[in-house]
Formats: sequence, structure tokens, C-alpha cells
Amino acid sequence: MQEYVCIGKIVNTHGIKGELRILSHFEKKDLVFKKGASFFIGEEKKEFKVVAYRHHKIFEMVCFEGVQSINEGLLYKGKKVYVAREDLNLLKDDYLYEDLIGLAVYEGSREIGKVIDVWDSNGNVLLEVQYKKTYYIPLKSTYIKKIDLEQQRIITSKGSELIL
Repeated sequence: MQEYVCIGKIVNTHGIKGELRILSHFEKKDLVFKKGASFFIGEEKKEFKVVAYRHHKIFEMVCFEGVQSINEGLLYKGKKVYVAREDLNLLKDDYLYEDLIGLAVYEGSREIGKVIDVWDSNGNVLLEVQYKKTYYIPLKSTYIKKIDLEQQRIITSKGSELIL
């Protein structure tokens, strides 16, 4: 698993005091967007401490220690924002959507494809699976029986109405 997890992208500044707008589709925002958190910016993973946080419209608004003007904030516009995976303190059976990409999907003992992406559409999470063609399956407990990260597989309910 990766050491860092991408949680969003800095899309602009807000105001003149260095506040930054982050567009994030990260599924566990409550674990990372808070005062005192450590964020890593860009490919070089420059570390910043969050000194203020608020949610505004569709954006996560943050102020970083050491970024106190619009000009300093503009240096980071367009860069991705990461957190260290260990800072998430995930439980043993917890996972992130990105952990599912690449897993083999099985219906009973028959492999029916591999996860190539995960889509979250207003709380309806779908796995994009590639086999002979691309199709989507819901990430719901009524359909998914087991997610086994150690064996790199997802087991689905038998008798599903998938057309392969």
C-alpha cells in the first residue's frame, strides 16, 4: 500500500490571507480535515500543518502554518494534497476506495474481472470492473460478501444478474 494518500487538489486561494480551497472527493474527510493535521503538498510532499479549517460550499478551506498571504498561497494552486496513510489510523478491516483498485472480483469461485476504478455518485458507490467489457457493480453489503485485501480479491453474491 502507498505511504501517502491523495485527499484532494488545491484549486484556488480565498481572500488575501493565504486561505486555500481544496476540492476533495476523499471518502473519510472527517479523519483528515481538522486543525493540527499534517498535509503534504505536491509531488515533493512538502509538509504543512493545518492551523484553520472550515467547509464552504463544495470546498474544504484550509490555512497552513507559514502561508499568510495570497501570493504565498498561489504557489500551491493546482497541486495535489496528501496525508500520510499512518495518520489515518485505519482499523484492521478498514480500507480506502483506492485500495480496491486492482483487486480481482469473484462470483463464487469464478473470476469476473478486476476493479479498475471506484465511483462515488452522491453516496452510491460503484466499482468499475473490467472483464471482456466494462461494467459497474454496487459496493453494498447486499451484493458484496467479502473484501479480502490480503488475498487481493472481492467476493460477490452468487446468482447476481451480471451480464458478462
